[in-house]
Amino acid sequence: MADLKESSTIADGNDKVSGSDNAVHLEDQTAEVSYDSNGFGGIVRSPYVFGAALLASFGGFSFGYDQGVISLILTMPQFQQSFPEVAPGHPSYGFNTGFMTGMLELGAFLGCLTFPLLADTYSRKYGLAVATAFFCVGAIIQTASQNYGTLVAGRTIGGVGVGTLAMGAPLYITEIAPPNLRGSLLVLEAISIVIGAIIAYWITYGTRSMAGDWAFRLPFLLQMAPALAVGIGIQFFPFSPRWLAMRHRDDDSLKSLEKLRRLPGTDSRVQQEWQAIRSEVAFQEQATAREHGTDSNAFILDLKQWGDLFKRKTLRRTAVGLAIPFFQQFSGINAFVYYAPIFFSALGQDYEMSLILSGMINICQFVAGIPTFLFLDKVGRRKMSIFGGIAMGIPHMIMAGIVSKYNNKWVENPGMGWFGVALIYIYVLAYAASYGPLGWTLPAEVFPSSKRAKGVGASVAMGWLANFIIGVIVPEMQLKLGWGTYLFFGFFCFAAALFSFFFVPETSGKSLEQIAAVFGDEVEY
Repeated sequence: MADLKESSTIADGNDKVSGSDNAVHLEDQTAEVSYDSNGFGGIVRSPYVFGAALLASFGGFSFGYDQGVISLILTMPQFQQSFPEVAPGHPSYGFNTGFMTGMLELGAFLGCLTFPLLADTYSRKYGLAVATAFFCVGAIIQTASQNYGTLVAGRTIGGVGVGTLAMGAPLYITEIAPPNLRGSLLVLEAISIVIGAIIAYWITYGTRSMAGDWAFRLPFLLQMAPALAVGIGIQFFPFSPRWLAMRHRDDDSLKSLEKLRRLPGTDSRVQQEWQAIRSEVAFQEQATAREHGTDSNAFILDLKQWGDLFKRKTLRRTAVGLAIPFFQQFSGINAFVYYAPIFFSALGQDYEMSLILSGMINICQFVAGIPTFLFLDKVGRRKMSIFGGIAMGIPHMIMAGIVSKYNNKWVENPGMGWFGVALIYIYVLAYAASYGPLGWTLPAEVFPSSKRAKGVGASVAMGWLANFIIGVIVPEMQLKLGWGTYLFFGFFCFAAALFSFFFVPETSGKSLEQIAAVFGDEVEY
């Protein structure tokens, strides 16, 4: 194996770092930095990194838990009595319900814009601990709230924690995972979201028969447990070796990599990955110094680095990072997760059946997520993003047709009502096998080290902003557009496939440093 030296110079004419006469392009290194096989076998033989990724992914569990709780709590008579603003008879029912639901997403959006500075300065691990604190404060306020305004405030504060937990998890997982398992380990985030939603939904399904306020207050209170597990438990795992390299703690970076790979630091693969990390960090630092100087005010420099995301050479990365979470939400998934009982009731199902069918949505997501967890690194991101968009769009378009024809005629046509239920499940399966995991995977991969925290922050913030919009508008869309709601979501699913065809590259199997070559950077060692 060629000796890899630390980068020391940066060319003026192009984005290139070289440190030896025998320079080796990042793209030539992909096959050599391979620790084991892909899929289940490689995961079983990497228990330590799997444990760290699994624990971090429980940041997504907190988001899923809120989804499962709120979809059922909204239908509880006890909840509607305590907060009449969200009862169906209230004149502003549609807006109040959407606003209360969506404020968690707005809080998450704000959290994602502030978390990158925290993650870059104090580490990904400590950032997750701070996020846990916000989440728990929000959970306590929601549990104790006695009026609509306090409930909304609690959801907003809790949303800051949810957003930063959900962003910090893929950021940490991306930076600790070996290249051949990174996709599968990032799918854990999507699976944890679904597991959280399933557990929360059926807990709430059980508590709804309790008399009084604790029917909904208990589920609100229990959401603190998984968040605390993440914030405390992650401190027992290593710091990200890439963050340590960014802080010029090179020896600590190597020790972290040794722990994560369960190999000595003298192993050629560990040495190669470590040298690639150091060289890419050096390249990004020199590029930043060339663009912004070395004596800029820290706050001004931070703002300039946010602006770097939208410069020409980074624009394609940013477009992919922002677009995939946007399409993830505008495919319609959280319309069904938050308001599934409303959708199933509109298809002619009675109250009890609507609740049971709603609980099955996240079980479908879990079932479809397992093969994606095992095979994402083999199938590839690009194919999944193209064909996933098409697979999600088709059931939406068919739904638009049958709802336009049979709306308010479901009693006379029960078969068509059940066909509509099946189409919703088909869409959910297609989503969970494609854009469910891709919305967390691609944004975490496409940005270079110096811009990764901000890039992931912007991407996840886009997802939360889109989620907030969906949460607010869907109740009104259901009331006023009817079948047009499905047409709306179907259009965005096909737009996602078209965007992916033209802009999404294949990143499977490449190290984070080698992905630079996919986007045209010419980093050399």
